Amino acid sequence: MTVVSVSMPEELVERIDAFADEHGYTGRSEVVREASRNLLGEFEDKRLENRDLMAVVTVIFDYETTSVEERMMGLRHDYEGLVVANFHSHVGSHYCMELFVLEGQLETISTFVGKIRATQDTLSVDYSVMPVDEFGPFVSPE
Repeated sequence: MTVVSVSMPEELVERIDAFADEHGYTGRSEVVREASRNLLGEFEDKRLENRDLMAVVTVIFDYETTSVEERMMGLRHDYEGLVVANFHSHVGSHYCMELFVLEGQLETISTFVGKIRATQDTLSVDYSVMPVDEFGPFVSPE
């Protein structure tokens, strides 16, 4: 097996080690391997390919890291054909939340989420994706 060196904050290493102990993993390498497989497999769901999709992406970051907010604004503009709504809010005393509503194809949504995740200093990135056609036709309750 190839050995890979990864830099990460000590706090994250401690969380990985605690998670490994609590969940019966043999060590941090096993946790990182599983997390990597899960991340790489997230957008490989064949049921979502070639369908119109809706996604909601939520990003949390410290309000003092203006570079994150600037990056979010840049991505919103770069993907204006994908981003149908964007909401910014302050959460607690030190955090900002950026919420994106997306409509598009799996590959474009995947690229957008990847760029959000790659943004340095984000604290949390969460998202959900669902096919728009699962809603079915609207029937008026007349």
